[in-house]
Amino acid sequence: MSKINITPLADRVIIKQAAAETTTASGIIIPDTAQEKPQKGIVIACGKGTKDNPITVKAGDTVLYGKYAGTELKHEGEDYLIMREADILAIIK
Repeated sequence: MSKINITPLADRVIIKQAAAETTTASGIIIPDTAQEKPQKGIVIACGKGTKDNPITVKAGDTVLYGKYAGTELKHEGEDYLIMREADILAIIK
């Protein structure tokens, strides 16, 4: 897991996106122009939450999030997403 020197505020989390699928289950190669944005990633950092809504995810959790959730962030050559915890749909165990 990578270290990042950014601390999200309130109920926001920073997520490192999983790599996009390059082949289908049957082995067909998907060109770069047809690859979909992944909807899965690893939580890198979390805010402290709010008084009414404490944070339930933690750094290292693999999560699923909405297709258009979050704001893209580029830091030290790496791509991340920053989003509210409410945009996270599920934790993968």
